Amino acid sequence: MSVITSMATSSPQADSATHVLAAEGGTLASIEEWINSFFDPVTTALSDFVFAELTIGSISFPWIVAWLVIAATVFTIYFGFIQFRGFKLATEIVRGKYTRSDEPGEITHFQALSSAVSGTVGLGNIAGVGVAVTIGGAGATFWMILAGLLGMCTKFVECTLGVKYRETHEDGTVSGGPMHYLRKGLAERIKGGFGAGLGKVLAVLAAIMLLFFAFAGGNMFQANQTFAQLRDVTGGEDGFLGSDGAAFVFGVLLAILVGAVIIGGIKSIGAVTSRLVPAMAVLYIAACLIVILVNVTSVPAAVGEIISGAFSAEGVVGGAIGALIVGFQRSAFSNEAGLGSAPIAHSAVRTKNPVTEGYVALLEPFIDTVVVCTMTALTIVIAKTQFWENAKTAYVETGETADGVTVTSESFATVLPWFPYVLTVAVALFALSTMITWGYYGQKAWTFLFGKTQISERVYQVIFLLFVIAGSVLTLGSVLDFADAVLFLLALFNIIGLYILVPVVKREVRDFREKRRTGEVHRVDKVAS
Repeated sequence: MSVITSMATSSPQADSATHVLAAEGGTLASIEEWINSFFDPVTTALSDFVFAELTIGSISFPWIVAWLVIAATVFTIYFGFIQFRGFKLATEIVRGKYTRSDEPGEITHFQALSSAVSGTVGLGNIAGVGVAVTIGGAGATFWMILAGLLGMCTKFVECTLGVKYRETHEDGTVSGGPMHYLRKGLAERIKGGFGAGLGKVLAVLAAIMLLFFAFAGGNMFQANQTFAQLRDVTGGEDGFLGSDGAAFVFGVLLAILVGAVIIGGIKSIGAVTSRLVPAMAVLYIAACLIVILVNVTSVPAAVGEIISGAFSAEGVVGGAIGALIVGFQRSAFSNEAGLGSAPIAHSAVRTKNPVTEGYVALLEPFIDTVVVCTMTALTIVIAKTQFWENAKTAYVETGETADGVTVTSESFATVLPWFPYVLTVAVALFALSTMITWGYYGQKAWTFLFGKTQISERVYQVIFLLFVIAGSVLTLGSVLDFADAVLFLLALFNIIGLYILVPVVKREVRDFREKRRTGEVHRVDKVAS
């Protein structure tokens, strides 16, 4: 079974547009119903605010999307399009060319990048894009790329701050993220008790929001979608995974696998994701390239359709404006630029110069949105399946949105009939990497709130792993919707903090440039390990 939600109203996890498995009866269904009924009124109220829609002409979209895109645009102008001017430098830094192995921190630039990317790249890049080009037409791809390019600068700002205001503990481990730079940075920038008080309040709220999403959206939903996809390709309800008992056993095995990684901390997570993320990318992009190469003669026409559709989008609801809004929304929900989650992983990097990780972080939206999402969109536009054409027509006439997974899968099936099995592997890898990364994010939020002791960390890890099992057998739709709402509410506070702290980042950029000019920071031949 599967559920699909409209890009116009969906949240990032719902927007993953993937299979969601619910308990089918008995005690589990009763528990699910009771929990959902408890969260329903709270979820409705919060979601109505966070995802409240603005209307331009006949098109409506959440104000939070405009909030994220405007911030990305402002930062891009403020830093003089640094994501383009600094792209080459970013690739050199991620390869360890400007960082020595004895600098403070826990993991390399590449491991920090792969850890953060593993938390954003997911099934939304596969299925969510299918929904986007159905609602906004091929032209949505153009605006999705543009928003992804702008979002690179937001990541640059927040991840520089993540390293700048991180805390190094006695055992050598590092903690960073919005709860730290909001608390320290606002107290530093706004003198007196008001700045310190505001920073503490926002920091605690940030930690609570991140923790809740880690348990629900970054954990339960991932376990649920993975089991659902596996069950579908093994015979559905009639297959050997067709019972709630099978879901429980799967959850236990998945919890053991995730626990083996997250208990080892960010070094263990970085070691796994630095191998897992490239494997995910190679697997999925290779499948895209196969479809594109088989239809290589159609590439120029597809590119032309994407560009022309961005400014005309005939036959699509809202025309060019509709394509723009859907493209921007897809990008904002995909790469999480401005939400404050990625700085937690990036803060653990080994470096003396915070801005170096800002440069590395700007590559993240490029990989997630400009590369992965665009490859998906191009594959769909080139394949031009009848299913996609019918889905676009149906949306214009009835407003009903087709299954995003099916839109994408049908496109691959034109060349790769066995793609559902590849999709299953992709779902498993994407979900596993997301759970590992969000397990770490949640732990940093937990220790910020409850203290960093070994007992505290073990208590969190046990609770997190229990939620892995619960997610395999329960859907808890209202809980997931609530988690999405609190995560995007974090963007409201996070970006306010970024606006206040952006001069600090500007100073870090100038200092790093001066160090490079004087030779204090220079290229090293041996890559940091």
